[in-house]
Amino acid sequence: MKRLILVIVMLFVFNTASGVTIARLQYDGGDWYCDPGSLDNWLIELENRTGIKVERPVVVVKMDSEDLYRYPFLYMSGHGKIIFSDRETDQLRRYLDAGGFLFVDDNYGLDSSFRQLMISVFPDTPLEVIPNDHQLFHCWYDLPGLPKIHEHDGDPATAYGIIKDNRLQVLYTWSSDIGDGLEDPLTHNDPPAVRELAIRMAVNIMVYAMTHP
Repeated sequence: MKRLILVIVMLFVFNTASGVTIARLQYDGGDWYCDPGSLDNWLIELENRTGIKVERPVVVVKMDSEDLYRYPFLYMSGHGKIIFSDRETDQLRRYLDAGGFLFVDDNYGLDSSFRQLMISVFPDTPLEVIPNDHQLFHCWYDLPGLPKIHEHDGDPATAYGIIKDNRLQVLYTWSSDIGDGLEDPLTHNDPPAVRELAIRMAVNIMVYAMTHP
């Protein structure tokens, strides 16, 4: 029943004058607030490039927020450790199984704790690599795969996902830093071509989430 309700909410939010928005997930342990301008910039580009109406500013929610189920799209990022209580872990599982979508963008440093969190949330459904021919990379812009925005250790940018019941519930971008590329041009001094790749990937992510509830 909750999945049906959230899918209905998702369709309502994505198809009414209220506009699309992003809920940034606040968590204990790390700098969940990193790249503060990235999500507003993302929404601006989404509206300009696709015509989809958006609602700003971005909202911030916690796992125990009464408004959680109003927001079908959750965003999580940061550099440090993610700490979830058992109750928050259970709530995240219920939210995702009910139809919610979680996009986690590793800003360099949260990989280990995020992977442990996913084991706790879905012990029987491991993260798997999303191949470059997946619709995620081709639903609006035709991209060769996940773009590399920041070098860090030089590892290749890789997209992972949790897929249950043929639905991508969790998208995890590692060694890429999409959020950094969405920040204002002078924040990280990324070249225009690199920022464009980040914007295109972000647009694809939202379009995919909207069309695969």
